[in-house]
Order: sequence, then structure tokens, then C-alpha cells
Amino acid sequence: MKNFNGNSDIILLAEDNEGDARLATEALKDGKISNDLHHVKDGIEAMKFLNREDEFQNAPRPDLILLDLNMPRMDGREVLEAINKDRVLSNIPIIILTTSQSEVDIVKSYNLNANCYISKPVDFDQFVDVVRSIEHFWFSIVSLPDVVNE
Repeated sequence: MKNFNGNSDIILLAEDNEGDARLATEALKDGKISNDLHHVKDGIEAMKFLNREDEFQNAPRPDLILLDLNMPRMDGREVLEAINKDRVLSNIPIIILTTSQSEVDIVKSYNLNANCYISKPVDFDQFVDVVRSIEHFWFSIVSLPDVVNE
């Protein structure tokens, strides 16, 4: 499925675990929705991507962010705080996709305007199902704002 503007849906995956990133990439590739996945390995890279800095100067504005909480250098909580304070970035939907099942992390994520909090399943097939469900829900069911890349 294409966005209203005819382009592929753009997803930013901020994930330091290469295995989980590979699983998410494969699940999204096999999905029925056309997407353009960009992977960064920590929160510093995520913010550079979102702010189009350094090697990400030509980065597209994502339609959706899949954010791990427990990353090196700048964790997902700090990324959420930074996005929440930025008027331009704050309307991008953010899904927390993490191993943490901590009530503190769940509450803090929602307080920082995360749109959804999902604990990563450890089972391969369940993980793939979760990623495909995210894609289907956010790009087939939900109405997202049509924001032009500035």
C-alpha cells in the first residue's frame, strides 16, 4: 500500500540489537505494504537522522518510528524526551518495541507521548507477527497526517 502521496511508507528503526533489526527488516520486507526502512543503531544516530545531520543530511522524514528503549550512547527514553520537545518531530508516531516489561518504562514512555508500547516476544514467529501487525495497523488502518518533508 502506498501513502496518499504515492510514496512508500518510511519507517525509522532505532535498534542496537542486530538480530532484532534483521528480524524486523525481514518481517517488513515480506509484508504486503510498501515501505522504506531506515535502521540506526542508537539514539544519537536516531536524532541525527531525524534532524538530518551529518551522514543523514538527505534523510526522509519518517512516517513511523520503531524505538528500542535500551540502546547505547542515548537510550530510547532520551530520544522520546528530545522528540517530545521538538514541535516539528513531535507528531511522528512512535512505537516502543523493547525487551523491557518494566511498569516504570511503560508509564514513562506514555508520559513522553509514545503512541504504543510493545514488549518484544522472544519467539521468532511471534516477533515477526508483531512487526507485521504494527505495519498493518499503522499503515492500513490508522490515518496519519500528510506531512511534507521539509
